[in-house]
Amino acid sequence: MDLILKNGTCVTPGGIDVLDIGVRNGHIAALGAVDAAAAPEVIDCRGLHVLPGVIDTQVHFREPGLEHKEDLATGTAAAAMGGVTAVFEMPNTKPATTTTEALADKCRRAKGRVWVDVAFFVGAAADNVADLPELERLPGCSGVKLFMGSSTGDLLVADDATIARVLASGSRRVAVHAEDERRLNERFTIVEGGADPAMHPEWRDVETALAATRRLLALARGVKRRVHVLHVTTAEELPLLARNRDLATMEVTPQHLTLAAPECYERLDTYAQMNPPIRDARHREALWAAVADGLVDCIGSDHAPHTREEKNRPYPASPSGMPGVQTLVPVMLNHVAEGRLSLERFVDLTSAGPARIFGIAGAGRIALGYPASLTVVDLKHRQMITNLGMVSRCGWTPFDGLTVTGWPVMTVIRGRVVMREGTLLGDPAGEAVRFLECL
Repeated sequence: MDLILKNGTCVTPGGIDVLDIGVRNGHIAALGAVDAAAAPEVIDCRGLHVLPGVIDTQVHFREPGLEHKEDLATGTAAAAMGGVTAVFEMPNTKPATTTTEALADKCRRAKGRVWVDVAFFVGAAADNVADLPELERLPGCSGVKLFMGSSTGDLLVADDATIARVLASGSRRVAVHAEDERRLNERFTIVEGGADPAMHPEWRDVETALAATRRLLALARGVKRRVHVLHVTTAEELPLLARNRDLATMEVTPQHLTLAAPECYERLDTYAQMNPPIRDARHREALWAAVADGLVDCIGSDHAPHTREEKNRPYPASPSGMPGVQTLVPVMLNHVAEGRLSLERFVDLTSAGPARIFGIAGAGRIALGYPASLTVVDLKHRQMITNLGMVSRCGWTPFDGLTVTGWPVMTVIRGRVVMREGTLLGDPAGEAVRFLECL
């Protein structure tokens, strides 16, 4: 063995039990009682829980073109500090990731600089539809991302004819930002020229999300294409998604499960602004019911950093988005501590779920032969989340001042300890995430 994690309470497909994990050549080689003399490095995890590595399938690390907000090095450092072992990075950079050359450029930039494993989405656009079947199967690609409504960047496919062409081009699951662009444009007059940020969920209202999701599911059924609806926010979308489980999976974010209007806008002002918006408690409680019912497939942070200078602009000139990759684990573990979520369900939403949805090779469980990518947490540790503790380049979090119970204390990626007790260790050595459909 190269490494042994001793006495940890491990969450495995067979249940929760105190086990030793023996690691050889980056893979789990033994589970159970492992002789400590069998490895040069032994870490005692007594009192800690060892989870399959957390996977964040929606982050915006802003490189290339927007590195003043974040880059691949700082974003993946934040991920590792937060107990996240792999991320899927979004294509709305400058230039957008819509070509073979742009994807290859991101993969080159990642080499030797990323702290966790990474895959990149390719953005759908009207002029690259014919290339999507080839692009989605390139090494390092997590699939196709479709923006039905405008958000950060200029990637947008708003009309049904082009959306149908995108969905008909390829076979891997398509990740979708579902907001209706026409309705967004029609309703912009209610905030144009300046408004209170609390108007954000009025401009980008429930019908804006519902109309887009309804259109998406009808188009996906027409061409028999699997879709993944990102950051679902409304109670009204949930029955529709439940009726289309054969085609559609769905994500929610820690922000939409934790914050609620109007309080978050009163407290955070434009720093609470994201797309789709934080809505009132009725929608938050509906999302929690969907988590409990098994309808929600995964949690993604939608880590979308902007500088303070940018967020301090008057609404609606202020950009939408907030950081979240470093706080995903502690915020959700706090919900575990408060009884809203079981630890097993947390693992399903952050590890097994992403592996199942996107067909990630060798991920989602602690089992013999699987890569030893692990998130080790202290479920009893209480700590305040602070802006000062954030390693993201933007340097702030909407959860500043929130005291949580449950904290990531170690991040292990393919047998390498890359974060322990709040310190990054060694050098960045993240690799490309591998997918079953592309092997």
